[in-house]
Amino acid sequence: MGVNQSVPKIDGKGLVMGKAAYTDDLAPENSLIVKVLRSPHAYAEIMSIDTSEAEKTEGIRCVFTYKNVPDKIFSRAGQGYPEPSPYDKKILDRFVRYVGDAVAFLAGVDEESVDEAIAKIKVTYRIMTPIIDFEKAKDSKTIVHDEDHTRSMFEMGHEPSRNIAARYAMEIGNVKEALKSCDIVHEGRYYTQAQAHCTMETHTAASWLDLQGRLVVMTSTQTPFHVRRILAKNLGMPISNIRVIKPRIGGGYGGKQCIHGEFFVTWVTLHTGLPAKIIYSRKETFQSTYTRHQMRIDMTIGAMKDGTIKAINMEVLSNTGAYGEHALTVLMVVGSKTLPLYNKVEAVAFSGDVVYTNTTPAGAYRGYGAIQGNFALESAIDELAEKLDIDPVVLRKKNMIHLGETSKIFEVMGEGQEGTPMTIESCELEKCLDICLEKLEYFEKGKSREISPHVVRGIGIAIAMQGSGIPHIDMGSSILKLNDDGSFNLMIGATDLGTGSDTIMAQIASETLKVPMDKIIVYSSDTDLTPFDVGAYASSTTFISGHSTRIAAENMIKEIKEAAKLQLGSNQVEYDGMIITSDKGDISLSELAEKLYYSEHQKQLVSSGSYVSSTTAPPYMAGGAEVEIDKRTGQIKLIRYVAAVDCGTTINPNLAKIQVEGALLQGIGMAMYEDVNYSDSGQLINNSFLKYNIPTRMEVESIDVSFVESYEPQGPFGAKSVGEIGIDTPPAAIANAINNALGVRITRLPIKSENVWMKLNHN
Repeated sequence: MGVNQSVPKIDGKGLVMGKAAYTDDLAPENSLIVKVLRSPHAYAEIMSIDTSEAEKTEGIRCVFTYKNVPDKIFSRAGQGYPEPSPYDKKILDRFVRYVGDAVAFLAGVDEESVDEAIAKIKVTYRIMTPIIDFEKAKDSKTIVHDEDHTRSMFEMGHEPSRNIAARYAMEIGNVKEALKSCDIVHEGRYYTQAQAHCTMETHTAASWLDLQGRLVVMTSTQTPFHVRRILAKNLGMPISNIRVIKPRIGGGYGGKQCIHGEFFVTWVTLHTGLPAKIIYSRKETFQSTYTRHQMRIDMTIGAMKDGTIKAINMEVLSNTGAYGEHALTVLMVVGSKTLPLYNKVEAVAFSGDVVYTNTTPAGAYRGYGAIQGNFALESAIDELAEKLDIDPVVLRKKNMIHLGETSKIFEVMGEGQEGTPMTIESCELEKCLDICLEKLEYFEKGKSREISPHVVRGIGIAIAMQGSGIPHIDMGSSILKLNDDGSFNLMIGATDLGTGSDTIMAQIASETLKVPMDKIIVYSSDTDLTPFDVGAYASSTTFISGHSTRIAAENMIKEIKEAAKLQLGSNQVEYDGMIITSDKGDISLSELAEKLYYSEHQKQLVSSGSYVSSTTAPPYMAGGAEVEIDKRTGQIKLIRYVAAVDCGTTINPNLAKIQVEGALLQGIGMAMYEDVNYSDSGQLINNSFLKYNIPTRMEVESIDVSFVESYEPQGPFGAKSVGEIGIDTPPAAIANAINNALGVRITRLPIKSENVWMKLNHN
């Protein structure tokens, strides 16, 4: 009925017709306009703040500083509770820790009056020396969180006095001894940059009081239930008094897995009784929300002459910026979603520190650590192959993970049930790799070829794995209600970010219930009306929320059968979608519902389903880049990018393909274009699309995406995740292609033409 079909998105037509769908479209028309005064300094103490003139401005309803908002410390990270992130943030603080940190916020009847008033706020700062360079942050004289009482919910190596937000270390076997026995040992250092999310819709939130006086929050969030919990705790309200609604979202990519403007609008509404809304400017979104974690990764890999990899050591330094949201979890994913690729090693170690700096906070971003780790690991694998004089494809095939295998890392780093390493039940990674090689004509063309005396082309390969939700922790739930015409309301807590998850859930319900898609009416992401779901992150929606929808549909079939038995007077009935049959007659679903609700038994049929996974069911992919380089200038052209993905059964092949294509483009952006740059004083230099460079169709000539079907027995209808996996391979594949073309190894992202030229001329 619905699975493995490229049906259109259920909200697609309305969106392209410009129907009201987003937070700003749906916010009350008389909302107060909320804006934030932001710090011009990277690190400073507020010595005095005078809001008197701002408060006198016509049209201004309220002004807030750290003196008249709750003085509670928390984490803005929308993730599992207790949060695996340090509590180090306040709504407003006496100290500001990066350029763009909030100093005050105010609300007025229109934008003009708010802009006028915000300019009248007078602030005296004691400017302190910031720490901008994350490699100098640990044990620096500048301590980012020296004055307050940060804390963590559990042990995570949190040492604010040393500028350490979190740290982690693990070792399986004895890496040092294993390396001693290797014929070849490769050591390399790799750098990945901060990256901005660049969603088309900036962060937006609105709030109002309903007729019962309850606080209603509409926000472009990925995690409505986490938003409700964090707001309730820090506003001093019971959860039952708060309703959070997620409308359509103009992109999230992890950047909206947090609290940003919601605190400001809700505090205004609670104090004025009036609706309020905030729309972040593009500058604010770049400067004052989140970036990807900047990292330095040291790799050591040892192998025998025959290509057997015996030991891997990965050491990470990660920059969390001014606050520690997602500091620990992103760090751990750097290792847990990369190192199992090469599972036959005798010994493996992973360790890392996450440091505070006076820069824009880092947080969740699609790929969530895996893309950084993959760049380092897959670059190092190619370098090791070169030292061994073995083709890097051959080296990968000899050492990579296959169906039915496992890795101790799954157990040690939390991917499998404790004491029971997770066994891979679906894996077509080798077939993915073969498809890429065939499409790139890797063995026919060779890794490099000369196009003209000054122009060369190169082909590079990388493989990757990701995850499908967080096992044993995250839960999704669904509710189904049978209507009197035989249609169903599907109520899901899952959060559609534009990914099409509402459509996917409808397809799963349709397939299970054996009814047409148009019989499924979806409601999602309203904390009052839909059941609990952790939200859209960790590639969890199809895998976890999809299971909950399948379970709810199976339970609904049981309810329908029991009701039909009573109606038909039979002990045995068969359900076949729109018709229920028995030896004593048949009844249509709509007829059954009509009888239940209007005449005989008067029973509403409702079912529910919840699911928590015991496995992460990794999707896999291989990616290959063909680049063309002018040796005279170092100019790089990405001629084509080829990707083959094993995400199990594709519930909606077209939506899956779009997901991978979009992720690949972001990965290409990280590889070649995007870079968050700060001045020495901590000013963000590229805080607009005029200065922040992202790739478009003009820069990427061809993206070719294929799917290799597998069947994941733990997934709904054999499905695994697909949302993040596509982003992981481009940085390493492109770096490997450049090296194959020129013999020049670039180890720092983004790879720019001037970097290549410098390497060629001053190596």
